[in-house]
Amino acid sequence: MSLKGFHLVFVTLSTLMCMFLAVWSYMLAPEPSTMATILGVVGVVGTILMPIYGVCFYRKISRIHI
Repeated sequence: MSLKGFHLVFVTLSTLMCMFLAVWSYMLAPEPSTMATILGVVGVVGTILMPIYGVCFYRKISRIHI
């Protein structure tokens, strides 16, 4: 697997994990707490930023032909 392929798979899996973290903290957590809320915020931020990073990486790697 090439660097580009591995990176895109890694970003996709990381995004899915961030989504799971957000869903767990807001819907499935056994009891609401400050830590669950913080983890939910981290999950939402990661869900938003990881695809943006993936697109930027893909554009850059396509320009330099790796």
